[in-house]
Amino acid sequence: MDEQFYMNVALELASATRGQTAPNPVVGSVIVNNGQIVGMGAHLKAGEPHAEVHALRMAGEKAKGAAIYVTLEPCSHYGRTPPCAEAIIAAGIKRVIIASQDPNPHVSGKGLKMLKEAGIEVTVGVLAEKADRLNEVFFYNMSNHLPFVTMKQAITLDGKIATKTGDSKWITGEISRQDVHNDRRMHDAILVGANTILRDNPRLTNRSQASEKQPIRLILDTTLKIPRDSNVLTDGIAPTWIITGSEVADEKAAQYESDNIKVIKMISPKIRIENTLEMLFEKGVTSIYVEGGQQVNASFLKSGAVNRIITYISPKVIGGNEAANMIGDLQVMTMNEAFQLSFESIEQLGEDIKITSKLK
Repeated sequence: MDEQFYMNVALELASATRGQTAPNPVVGSVIVNNGQIVGMGAHLKAGEPHAEVHALRMAGEKAKGAAIYVTLEPCSHYGRTPPCAEAIIAAGIKRVIIASQDPNPHVSGKGLKMLKEAGIEVTVGVLAEKADRLNEVFFYNMSNHLPFVTMKQAITLDGKIATKTGDSKWITGEISRQDVHNDRRMHDAILVGANTILRDNPRLTNRSQASEKQPIRLILDTTLKIPRDSNVLTDGIAPTWIITGSEVADEKAAQYESDNIKVIKMISPKIRIENTLEMLFEKGVTSIYVEGGQQVNASFLKSGAVNRIITYISPKVIGGNEAANMIGDLQVMTMNEAFQLSFESIEQLGEDIKITSKLK
């Protein structure tokens, strides 16, 4: 068995917890002694023991003289849990193999330094690219102090998100729709505009069987016009935050608010995407799944805030100039001004095609 094999095991453990550790990263750990795995662990939830602690507890005395594989640099500071680097040293581990170094500038390198000063052999960079990709949301949060934004759309082959009457149920098939629920549970929040609530009255919930986690429902509603009997306000399934412009009266906002519903007024009459994302990150939102209409999509793209675009394409054609397009006016006049993308993956889901892309 080689280093990559054991690190792959640790990465699989980490991957299984995607969508449940925010604002913390996903981390997996494996302890190997004399060619045998004696301990394994993953960080399950913020505030709970880290992956290394779970693995050390499983290994017990067999951790002494062993090697530990960790997908992210062990922490060296006291937070809601004690430092993992100290636990590794106390257990008598002789070698630490790490995939990614912690991107937090207040933490990065300090865990490595503590381990090395204790006489432990440290190796960094084993399957680093795979580990970095697994924690891309956390890395982006640390570097930019903003939520990671995924923009999703379901479209026909001719790029329509609804007919001219507004009908959009259903563009894609059941397999694609289940895939959307799986992606929803990976994010802290789902975001739409007020027009989506007015047109579709959606629930915006995760109905994946893999997890009961419900993301926060974010509604961009400049003038606070969505009906108070909308599903997102009455079903009690998930928290709903309505983001409005500064001119909405406090008395009107109070009519909407409850234990499960917040009205958040921005500092300007119009909602600016950049300010909204900064505010949401300060409130602990690390990732957002944007499922808006063409105007919301255009606003996010023009703000430069989109990290990933997921597009489900169905083998249907609507046609016509009045049917809704995927994205509103981006004021692109020449091909040189077009937003450039790179395709990450293309896969078939039932009769539909799913394209995952990133802005260049």
